Amino acid sequence: MTPVGRKPDDERYRAILETAARLICERGYEGTSMQEIAGACRLTKAGLYHYIQNKEQLLSSIMSYGMDMFEGQVLAQVRDIADPVERLRACMRRNIELVMNGASKEVVIILHEHATLTGEAREYIDRRKKQYVRFIEETFAEAVKLGRVRPLEPTIVAFSFLGMVLWVYKWFKPDGRLSEEQIVSGMVDLFFAGLAVPGAASGPASEPASAQVLALVPAVAVGDKP
Repeated sequence: MTPVGRKPDDERYRAILETAARLICERGYEGTSMQEIAGACRLTKAGLYHYIQNKEQLLSSIMSYGMDMFEGQVLAQVRDIADPVERLRACMRRNIELVMNGASKEVVIILHEHATLTGEAREYIDRRKKQYVRFIEETFAEAVKLGRVRPLEPTIVAFSFLGMVLWVYKWFKPDGRLSEEQIVSGMVDLFFAGLAVPGAASGPASEPASAQVLALVPAVAVGDKP
């Protein structure tokens, strides 16, 4: 459930959130009026207020909807993986895929409009974001205890992980030279190569990480689409 408002599984409400997210991504929160959002949703302004209370509540609901996707399509799918390294790898893979395949608008808003929220709405989103950070930190700490990864500071690892994953929307092009699988596999292998204990395998036998990472090296001039 969102902090206030309807359930995000209400199809019409979800469509309003996605439309508003697209407009806010294009124009910024301050540059997008409620009248413009209503028009894009094919509603009157009064009709829009049937679904939401005010503009800040709409922003909060978009962020909450984005966090719902992260938790449902990423965390809920990997929590029960017993091996902590494989749990992290699956988490990173799913998170990248989510950003590339539908959540980029919500990611932009969570990253760039967070300071716009106030009071309880901001605290609510902060708590959900911190839960994700803690999940990464705790899973990594578990892997350290098992000797599966280098004993690095978990907070540095968590924010490096998130920095790589959440910034994909800035450069990913669906019609670019690299396939989604090349990008996902290359990013995961690149990140986990930095965590691996020297001389030890960090996961199941597969093509060497270096070979998959090299698949990302552009074979064309700088400036072409990635």
